[in-house]
Amino acid sequence: MTTQLAILDWQSVLAADRATVGGKAWQLARLKQFGLPVPDGLVIPAGWCALQDGAAVLSPELSGALQEALAAHDWLNRPLAIRSSAAGEDSAKASFAGIYRSCLNVRGIEQVQSALREVWASLWSPAAIAYRQKLGLAEGGTAGDTVPAMAVIVMPLLPAVASGIAFTCDPISGRDDRLVIHAQWGFGESLVGGKANGDEYIFAEDPLDDHWTLLHQQLGSKTAKAVVRPGGGTDMVPTPAAQAGAFVLSSDQASQLAELLHDAAVALDFTHSFHDLEWVWDGNWFWVTQARPVTARPHYTYSALQTQATYWTRGNTCEVVPEPMSPIDWSSARKMVNALLVQSYLLAGYPLLPGAQRVALFHGRLYLELSLLQWEVFDAFGMIPSATNALIGGRQPEIAVPPTSFVGHLARLQRAVRYMLRAPARRRRGMRAITQAMTEASEWRKQTLPEDASGLRTEILRQFHVVRGAVDLFFLQGSGGGSLAMLVEQLNKCFPGEGYALATALLAGGEPSITARQSYDLMALGRLLQESVQGESDGGSGCGQYPENPKFQHAFDAFLDHYGHRGLYESYFRNPRWREAPEYLLSTLAQLAEVDEAALRARQQAAVADALARIKAGAPFWKHVFIRRLAKAAHLECNQREAARSALIAHVEPGRRILLAAGRYLVARGALAQETDIFQLMLSEILRALDGDIPAAGVRARVADRNRLFEQWSREIPPDVLVEASQHSTVDWHALDMVAPMDNSRRYQGIPTGTGRATGKACLLRHPSDGYKLQPGDILIAPSTDPGWTPLFLRAGGLVVETGGYMSHGAIVAREFAIPAVVNVPGILARIKDGDVVEVDGMSGVVALLE
Repeated sequence: MTTQLAILDWQSVLAADRATVGGKAWQLARLKQFGLPVPDGLVIPAGWCALQDGAAVLSPELSGALQEALAAHDWLNRPLAIRSSAAGEDSAKASFAGIYRSCLNVRGIEQVQSALREVWASLWSPAAIAYRQKLGLAEGGTAGDTVPAMAVIVMPLLPAVASGIAFTCDPISGRDDRLVIHAQWGFGESLVGGKANGDEYIFAEDPLDDHWTLLHQQLGSKTAKAVVRPGGGTDMVPTPAAQAGAFVLSSDQASQLAELLHDAAVALDFTHSFHDLEWVWDGNWFWVTQARPVTARPHYTYSALQTQATYWTRGNTCEVVPEPMSPIDWSSARKMVNALLVQSYLLAGYPLLPGAQRVALFHGRLYLELSLLQWEVFDAFGMIPSATNALIGGRQPEIAVPPTSFVGHLARLQRAVRYMLRAPARRRRGMRAITQAMTEASEWRKQTLPEDASGLRTEILRQFHVVRGAVDLFFLQGSGGGSLAMLVEQLNKCFPGEGYALATALLAGGEPSITARQSYDLMALGRLLQESVQGESDGGSGCGQYPENPKFQHAFDAFLDHYGHRGLYESYFRNPRWREAPEYLLSTLAQLAEVDEAALRARQQAAVADALARIKAGAPFWKHVFIRRLAKAAHLECNQREAARSALIAHVEPGRRILLAAGRYLVARGALAQETDIFQLMLSEILRALDGDIPAAGVRARVADRNRLFEQWSREIPPDVLVEASQHSTVDWHALDMVAPMDNSRRYQGIPTGTGRATGKACLLRHPSDGYKLQPGDILIAPSTDPGWTPLFLRAGGLVVETGGYMSHGAIVAREFAIPAVVNVPGILARIKDGDVVEVDGMSGVVALLE
């Protein structure tokens, strides 16, 4: 068997089975492939590992192959490092840090063979056996293995002037907006083994980009430090006293190293870039010599949640971002969603946990940490978890909250008053910010793009800084549910169980949101198209082309001037805008021309009138004015939420444009195969690629790896909720897929978000581009809806959406149009077929499959 084995270089490692080369070698080979500075190395596969009479032995075939490989690399007389790379080592669940043997300063074939036996023998050390038993692993380190096996890495020993370890998150607190570096003079084995206390450098992530800023540095113990002679030898000498009393790294060196290590972690896993890395400084260059995922990152959260399970939900995030996120989308969403969710608390003076992370990527999809969201809104304002669930969408578990004390109730009341007093001025600022953002985005869209790397880098950073710092827009986006929640609460007190339905009816019609205005303008365009077609001898358009009619062309251009920044699933940079690809809009116009707008307006007015009559008859007279004011405030807040979203999306259009320009630049330099590959890079990677800090081959390798990962994610059906056990128990992740049957398999309960009832044939659509299948009066059933779906609402008799909550886009627009609608009915697409007759009750939230 051993005669068929070969000693591998880094490129060959990636073509081998991961268990054969071990976790350490696999990670280093990937880093090398992704363009990180990794020293050359050879890997002896695990198949060579053998045990005879209780001792590790080398076969003659291995000895010969090893001699040949070292000679070919001119390493026979060079000092080497011999390191373990066992199956399961440096994995996400087991690090084996300090368990297996490493041998440094090994020179010559005999020393190499001896070191190899030592490393293999460490597989059977008491510490290794106990560690594997503690983790419940079989003797090989992975489930199913019965005989231990270990691959071994052979690398040149770098002339280490300094070295150390680093964590791309805070290993103590778990904060992922911190990066920690430990450094000492010379070789870092004592630092890695915890025997020495090196200098510490703590970096904070910039809130506006992916840059890391030195926050704190601390001198470590200066005893037993050593440096390598400048000539490259390996004799160790004491650190000179003057040097020993100084920091190992200057601030600039530490910052350079932080950016490099963050890049290494992102290259390995941009979704969860939390790694423990080892590095070496040779006097000229930094090198990465090991990388392993952080296996025991503490969950950084509020003390009240430390002993509870953590719930991650797709909630109504799967409405606006239902598909996998590209790295550049995740790079933006990670920061913007956090900023969006905290603005109300900051206004109210609530003491937020610094650096708390409210969003993560699983299965390529965006998830919110529901536990943290439920706690913050409860602790700040007293809203119970079930009410939070209804607002953000999805059916998910609830955290346990303590009883409210008098002091706690008083503090929440003070915050609520503070918020109400400050919110009007903040909303006025937000409305001014919308106007400014739209003007700004228009100017960016029309400007001449730079063609050089420096200019592209500067413009990308400028645009991303502006958008990530748009806190007034974030406030409007993230604070739109307060008045609505109060309205539902007040209505439920007077009409138990009818609060949602009555609130929905009260919010029908009125001043249209920007999304509703967009739909009304599309209907007008449809009628104009119909007139144009009737005047054309060729029968006109309707298939994605302009009719030859100047009046229509002018009107359509005016529409694009107002709404051309929007598009289908517009939150993704990779998706074109309507200005760029108007075919979908043009294809909907003929059908929108048939919509009876007068009937739509009458339906809205009737819904409001019926709700007001019900309230007048059943609510105390002294509450009538209060309820009307709450309804007015809720309507305004929902409209402002939609307008703020439109303004934020307006920035995506020039952002897409400048990113594609950077993509073309990198294509010309061989770093990308096509300009759209730019979307498969994080912002930090794009900037480093433009600076030339990532080799072209490394950029291409990262994109190829993400493309494969993206294809895998696209085939997956992500769970609705992920549950993570508390840090006080065994780590346990499991998924919850929530379904919504009511009392039998033919009735399903969701959240009522549209008025009245409707019966019709079910039309199941998974993407708005399939909207041609929807016939007038059909019940539209969709997995999620964003503004690209809105034109279809106007033709539907009713709406059912698997996802969403009371503040989701589909819910807001359905209320405006007074369409019988029910959202948050998970699993409904699998239980109803096209053509089934269904009834949608927008008052009770029930969807019934009829005979």
